[in-house]
Amino acid sequence: MRVIGIDPGTYSFDLFGMEDNRRIIVDESIKSEEIFKNPYILTGKIEDLMPLDIIIGPSGYGIPLKGIMEMTENDVSLMIPPDTNVAVNEAIKNVLYEMKRKKMPVYFTPGVIHLKTVPSYRKWNKFDMGTADKVCCVALGIKDQSEWLNIPFSKTSFIYVEIGYGFTATIGVLDGKIVDGIGGTNGALGFLSCGGMDGEIVIRLRPPLTQDILFKGGLKDFVGKEIEPQDLKDFKEAIVLLGESVEKDVASMLVSNPHPREVILSGRLVEYDFIKNELKNRLKKYAPVRRVKKLSKVAKEAACGAYIIGEGLLGGRYHSLVKNMEIS
Repeated sequence: MRVIGIDPGTYSFDLFGMEDNRRIIVDESIKSEEIFKNPYILTGKIEDLMPLDIIIGPSGYGIPLKGIMEMTENDVSLMIPPDTNVAVNEAIKNVLYEMKRKKMPVYFTPGVIHLKTVPSYRKWNKFDMGTADKVCCVALGIKDQSEWLNIPFSKTSFIYVEIGYGFTATIGVLDGKIVDGIGGTNGALGFLSCGGMDGEIVIRLRPPLTQDILFKGGLKDFVGKEIEPQDLKDFKEAIVLLGESVEKDVASMLVSNPHPREVILSGRLVEYDFIKNELKNRLKKYAPVRRVKKLSKVAKEAACGAYIIGEGLLGGRYHSLVKNMEIS
């Protein structure tokens, strides 16, 4: 059984895969801008790994489980906004078309809003409750907590906070199922993204609006300088802003999961101790706080979770995890 997962991140596309859940066959990260310029970089690497039984592909906002050969133009427009030149989204589009042309065994997976485990009333007036890669992150979280606490997948319970290069998302998990989510454009701000946007601001913005606006107004713009995440340590107010913003989302998620066993952290920004410690100090009042343990050394958490979902869909070690999540 040869399985790989792909995480199409704002900063990088990450690949992680294993053979028979024993031997790592790929653990790599490629900058999104490079794939935007040349999608053959990614598809070429995948071709070198063939034969593969399943690839969990770059699904953007997600769609209900579907193979790439059944992918329609409408599916692409749902996964990726059609009116943008944002590098990561254009890279995903280019890769999708090339993968389909090559008839690769790619499957697209759902976002939080597609899952039946989330009550329908929580989806009202929502679109971004957590993209497909965030669902993959949660799969890794379920696997990790199950092993950490020595409990079945179906007994896991946590609030998952993913703080990537662009966006921040918070997802509630109860009995090994996603029950609620606050997506990166709907809640806490990120390094690039403003997060949830005040409607009174939206109606005052000059048209035409494209998805570019979602990549503005975050911590980088708050600081007002050309910085990278590691530079935030010199800007105390920015760290407090991030901490408060994340804490508000975690606190609100307690409505959907009042007694989580843990708060689990992941994402590029959590790699920095000054950010991780800020969040731990704030969130420990709600539950024990811990960073998720990856399967990889290089690839991000979502790529590892995508692998877990693919392996489970094929009936492997994580079959019961994926079945309990109701991914299919």
